[in-house]
Amino acid sequence: MSEATDTPPIDLPIDENKLIAERREKLKALRGQGIAFPNDFRIDSFAGDLQVEFADKDVQTAEAIEVAARRVKVAGRIVLKRVQGKVSFVQLQDMSGRLQLFIHQGTLGDAYEAFKGWDAGDIVGAEGLLMRTKTGELSVRVDALRLLTKSLRPLPDKFHGLADVEQRYRQRYVDLIVTEEARRTFMQRSRVIGFMRQWLEAAPRRFMEVETPMMHMIPGGATARPFVTHHNALDLDLYLRVAPELYLKRLVVGGFDRVYEINRNFRNEGVSTRHNPEFTMLELYQAYATYHDIMDLTESVIRDTAQHVLGTTQLSWEGAAIDVGPAFRRWRMEDAVLEHNPEIKRDELRDRDAMAAHARRLHVPVKPGYGWGKLLLEIFEKTVEHTLIQPTFITQHPVEVSPLARENDTDKGITDRFELFVNGREIANGFSELNDPEDQAARFQAQVDAKDAGDDEAMHFDADYIRALEVGLPPTGGLGIGIDRLVMLLTDSASIRDVLLFPYMRPEA
Repeated sequence: MSEATDTPPIDLPIDENKLIAERREKLKALRGQGIAFPNDFRIDSFAGDLQVEFADKDVQTAEAIEVAARRVKVAGRIVLKRVQGKVSFVQLQDMSGRLQLFIHQGTLGDAYEAFKGWDAGDIVGAEGLLMRTKTGELSVRVDALRLLTKSLRPLPDKFHGLADVEQRYRQRYVDLIVTEEARRTFMQRSRVIGFMRQWLEAAPRRFMEVETPMMHMIPGGATARPFVTHHNALDLDLYLRVAPELYLKRLVVGGFDRVYEINRNFRNEGVSTRHNPEFTMLELYQAYATYHDIMDLTESVIRDTAQHVLGTTQLSWEGAAIDVGPAFRRWRMEDAVLEHNPEIKRDELRDRDAMAAHARRLHVPVKPGYGWGKLLLEIFEKTVEHTLIQPTFITQHPVEVSPLARENDTDKGITDRFELFVNGREIANGFSELNDPEDQAARFQAQVDAKDAGDDEAMHFDADYIRALEVGLPPTGGLGIGIDRLVMLLTDSASIRDVLLFPYMRPEA
């Protein structure tokens, strides 16, 4: 009986099954020769680095390269192979880019015949002198070539069509091999996160990166439905964190005045082009700062990141021209709702019955537990949010929907809070933090009452966090930036799945 690995999956097309069977026979022959999957080849150069180095006008001529006599050792995947008698050309791809291999039978000898049986997708190591071909392409004149990994599955020419978009997400490892745009997007993502770390830690900002728990006894820091897990040894239910906020503010209580974390949050909510059950957030807290200071910081980090990573502040996102260079608009939520809903009068904004009537007229759901603040937010999301194309801070959110934000000193019922919207999407959320332990305890209790009334996203009562506030939290400003959505903006990506290496997918049939 053959091993399971010798039987190709039954869901493959017949011709693909045949190709896999042929490749398995080649691997079997390599095993017989004792040369399958070697691990003793070491590189000294990357393809992309060589392309950049020899793009300089002083070293790009064939004669200059020949005089340099630069010997290199490179490795990567065969993505294109052309055999032309005694001469062959291979496009080798590594993490940095592509480089051509110039392979001549007279140089390789008997190894040339073995090479001709290799396939696109195989991973090889090559040694030789750099040269430039008659067509001007930088190449390695190969004098030593080894097969390092035999690929058993053929690579697609390209992905296209709706069904194959899903295949790209499921088989990201293949997508990254064959789709230049995907590789570029994820390299940009890495640069975005790396720059933001440097930016935050540099003087005069001096933020310190920290790590906080992923499993919480009590879910908190955001109004969201958590995932539940179980600790077997303690026989205890735990929650995957919905936000690191309450732990980060505990650190500010402890004297770390400027802290940040870039890490995963988990929310048990729907999946869409904007939502994934696990997502990456930057969260930071700065003592002795107000939400005005945090808006300034948010604007600056986004502007500087775009300039550093893309070289411009003028962006395009799904056909919308967006400029993060000028000062971002700052607009009170109530004023925005009034401008887009002239039927609503200002004196009705904080009248629960009047707002409920307007909500029903607008086909916005109204639940018994909704106060005027929740209804204001629902009407804003229905009528205003999608119109905010250029970067806009929506400020002064109601207390009812901001359980962790400081209430405004002169406008009761309203908090010192903002959300940043770009192209109709929320990018960031921040506020002056509530540091009054008695006020916070009362708000937690209101959240518990809402949860008891059926609100699955309401917060729990966190007694230890109240104890931390009783020790004393200095006046503090906080910020959360959705890294995934920011990368969507900076890479002109339509779906959050395009900027997540491994997005959530339903199980394959």
